Amino acid sequence: MSNSADFPPPGSSPARGRRFRPVRVLTAAVFALAGLIFFTSFNTAKGTNIRTDASLLKLSDLIHERSLKNGELDESNAALREDVEGLAERDDGSTRAEDEKLAGLEKRAGTQKVTGEAITVTLNDAPPDATAKLPGYPEPQPDYLVIHQQDLQAVVNALWQGGAKGIKVMDQRLISTSAVRCVGNTLILQGRVYSPPYKITAVGEPEKLQKALAESPAIQNYMVYVNVYGLGWKVTEDETVTLPGYSGTVDLQYAQPVE
Repeated sequence: MSNSADFPPPGSSPARGRRFRPVRVLTAAVFALAGLIFFTSFNTAKGTNIRTDASLLKLSDLIHERSLKNGELDESNAALREDVEGLAERDDGSTRAEDEKLAGLEKRAGTQKVTGEAITVTLNDAPPDATAKLPGYPEPQPDYLVIHQQDLQAVVNALWQGGAKGIKVMDQRLISTSAVRCVGNTLILQGRVYSPPYKITAVGEPEKLQKALAESPAIQNYMVYVNVYGLGWKVTEDETVTLPGYSGTVDLQYAQPVE
């Protein structure tokens, strides 16, 4: 019996007659990829535990750090603004009428302090183990038990509607370009981050402010969750309160003032 089928003929390539085996090639590729991943992980970790190394800040830590930094910059900016305004008032060449007009514009813009009677509204999350307190209502979903952006906006809008002369959310004064936004269960306001409970203080006539809160359809809906699931709601009347002036930037990025 001839053995010609078992060996390649003279002058031919040794691999010419062999059967191609893709499984072997795939196995080699897998081992090569595993080696690359191991090398990359080793090079990144450089002797540290990349899961628990304290030098790798969590995103929440970074956000908290940036929020504190923004707060410090706001305070520094407010102090510098007072110095500039003080120097400008010495001799700016304006008439008394022009100074009064400017003061009125600054007051309406929210960059100056405002003092008067006020009310404070406090919103808070419900207890995590809350259950329905009234019959006929379903057991709460996690979404029912936290303060949402729409709840904060409803309070702010109602207070403006009630004639508020100025509003402060937490420790920041609101102006016409302020945006009240929530991400998860945290409030982001003008570059700073806050957690509940949220306090909103408005200077104005307390009776009108409370009436506006009571007549707001959005707040009426919120009160259902207060009574059924225990969301926090507290309104207190304050005596004389002074709200700080807005200390952030007032430059418009996407709009121009009407001449």
